[in-house]
Amino acid sequence: MKFRNEYKKEALILPIIFIIIWYLVCDLFHLVPSFMFPGPAEVLNSLSNLIVSGKLFKDIFDTLYKVLFGMLLASVVGITLGIILGWSKRLETLCKLVISILRPIPPIAWIPFSILWFGIGVGPAVFIIFMGCVFPILISTIDGVHRTDPVLIEAAQSFGASNSQMLTEVIVPSSVPYIVSGLKVAIGVALMCTISGEMIGSSSGIGYMILTSTSLFDTGSTVVGMLVIGVIGIIFDYIFTKIQERIFW
Repeated sequence: MKFRNEYKKEALILPIIFIIIWYLVCDLFHLVPSFMFPGPAEVLNSLSNLIVSGKLFKDIFDTLYKVLFGMLLASVVGITLGIILGWSKRLETLCKLVISILRPIPPIAWIPFSILWFGIGVGPAVFIIFMGCVFPILISTIDGVHRTDPVLIEAAQSFGASNSQMLTEVIVPSSVPYIVSGLKVAIGVALMCTISGEMIGSSSGIGYMILTSTSLFDTGSTVVGMLVIGVIGIIFDYIFTKIQERIFW
């Protein structure tokens, strides 16, 4: 516990140094014009204005709604298909080529089609999140099924377990750590996909706020949006790390 507390304190050193240098360069000595990159004072002022107006919380809610909705769909499809394909070697061989072709395609490449299919709004962003998240979850789940200890499978078979019992009581529980790892990777992808989708196919959210702020040369609000995404990412990463700790320890 002592080691972890020291580690957390040490993790704050670099951000503090960065903020000090940022303040000196942008606010104290004005070495960088504010329209190119704002200083901490301007960012704090923009943050205050966004909080008072209520716009920041609305955009955060809209972004989180899209992220969680897209993640939910990707999780249902990715975990279900991952278990099925990991369990059935024949089905995995049948689908392997299609997965190998679709998986490397960047999610943002689907933006034109998402707008054509779903119009402007929540739909395109959710679809892009789904396309970005489903494959990390799918591959992690398949890998988890493959890595199930053969001794556990043999033990279950020796006790006369049926295929359904084998799946629900041996394969799925054994795959949970890998599924959680896939979800942890997917949530970072989801945030990146959301911002990209909101910048092009949406009229709300943090990505849309960043785009409109940049077009109005409101660099302070732009940086606020970027930092908010980073904070959301840290929160999700912390949640999944705690879940992993519970599973492994």
